[in-house]
Amino acid sequence: MGDETGYERFAPVKRAIDVGGQTLTFWLPPDLDALIDEEAFERDERIPYWANVWESALVLAEDMAAIEGSGRGFLELGCGLALPAVVAQRRGFRAVASDYEEDALEGVRYNADRNGAAGLKTLLLDWRRLPDDLPTFELVVAADVLYEQHHAEALAAVVRRTLAPHGVALVADPGRARAVNFEPAIRAAGLGVVKQRARRPAGAASGPLIDIYRVTHPA
Repeated sequence: MGDETGYERFAPVKRAIDVGGQTLTFWLPPDLDALIDEEAFERDERIPYWANVWESALVLAEDMAAIEGSGRGFLELGCGLALPAVVAQRRGFRAVASDYEEDALEGVRYNADRNGAAGLKTLLLDWRRLPDDLPTFELVVAADVLYEQHHAEALAAVVRRTLAPHGVALVADPGRARAVNFEPAIRAAGLGVVKQRARRPAGAASGPLIDIYRVTHPA
């Protein structure tokens, strides 16, 4: 990857992404497979899914582009390159992008600086060990994070911990088999959930249909 430091060591390549009629330019590592670390996977199931912008993130970003942030708190969980958080910051939210991978957060900062979202904060976050001082947020989102069966309960617990009393959480998933565990997990955590009609990103004629789960505290 050369002698570069920081995110540039991945030799990122440019990708134009249309969100709500505006074009953002994101820089992505060119080869996800080249980032796979077998030791990291064996130790902690780490796969570099963060290095792409997936359809679930595009759909959530479109939703963010249609909302006025008005200074409200926003948290993206398992953010990867954090397209939804970048759009939210641009729309006036006080956005925080969190992930388990420091490499991903380097990419978030790199792309935020180049897309008018320099105020976006990043947070290295392990769902199994949440910090005591983690605040709550009016809007919490997660895109395509339900890979394994235990992820549903883990995500439900984090949403319960971080969602403000009158807040909303949006969880997007491309119809993964493991996602069927999320609705019962979120209800077991004491929260309400409604599964919205699945859709593709604007202009996409093929690819996965994205489910969005809307989560709130009970009335």
